[in-house]
Amino acid sequence: MKDCMEILGSGTSQGVPVIGCDCAVCRSSDPRDKRFRASALVHYSGLELLVDCGPDFRSQALRAGIRHLDGILLTHAHMDHIGGLDDTRALQWTLGWEPHIWCEQRVLDALKRHFHYMFAEKLYPGVPTWHIHIIDERPFSIGGAEIIPIRCMHGQLPILGFRFGRLAYLTDVSGIEDTEMEKLRDLDAMTINCVMHTPHHSHFSLPQAVDFLQKTGVKEGYITHLSHYLGTHAELEAQLPPHIHPAYDGLKISSL
Repeated sequence: MKDCMEILGSGTSQGVPVIGCDCAVCRSSDPRDKRFRASALVHYSGLELLVDCGPDFRSQALRAGIRHLDGILLTHAHMDHIGGLDDTRALQWTLGWEPHIWCEQRVLDALKRHFHYMFAEKLYPGVPTWHIHIIDERPFSIGGAEIIPIRCMHGQLPILGFRFGRLAYLTDVSGIEDTEMEKLRDLDAMTINCVMHTPHHSHFSLPQAVDFLQKTGVKEGYITHLSHYLGTHAELEAQLPPHIHPAYDGLKISSL
């Protein structure tokens, strides 16, 4: 089986449709315009890896039929990327899997604040047992499969993206050093984020996202973490070069 990324969510922190919004995108009947918060399920070297676990994880897992995970990788600790971690307890109850999480120390510190009950001396019955593995921008392995973290900036916050063989998943990026760009050479496919056509303080604009993908030389690029400000899927797709596409929930991106 080829390595593959399944986009569980392609939306920004509010998702699409946005609560209370009556814009054309939020009213769209195109299923590609229904965007859960950004996350991906990566099938890599026989592993099933979840990248980020936002507040829509329960719905995403049910839709994707997730029955097993070998690990959870966290890019950073904003709530649209960690807010669903409590729902991993269902996998422990039904499948007996104790979640293994790979993240930076600053992310673990945030988890201890947001999910303090997971780290209590006496755990409440039913609380999942988390096994935390601390990482940084150096390569690491899970089950013998190498994963290469990519150091990025999300505004003033250092975060991580991840390379899985010839696939890469990046989100919430506003800048990246040239040394880290070298880690993104010779890719078949990758994602990058964009929330607006115009500049944003902590995300790429659409022109920046396109320029970034073109600089990497990736064969197929996918834009994720999309807001309703970008228009409908069809409208956005018409604005992009042939090898760059809007991501959508349920999309499967395979290595070539």
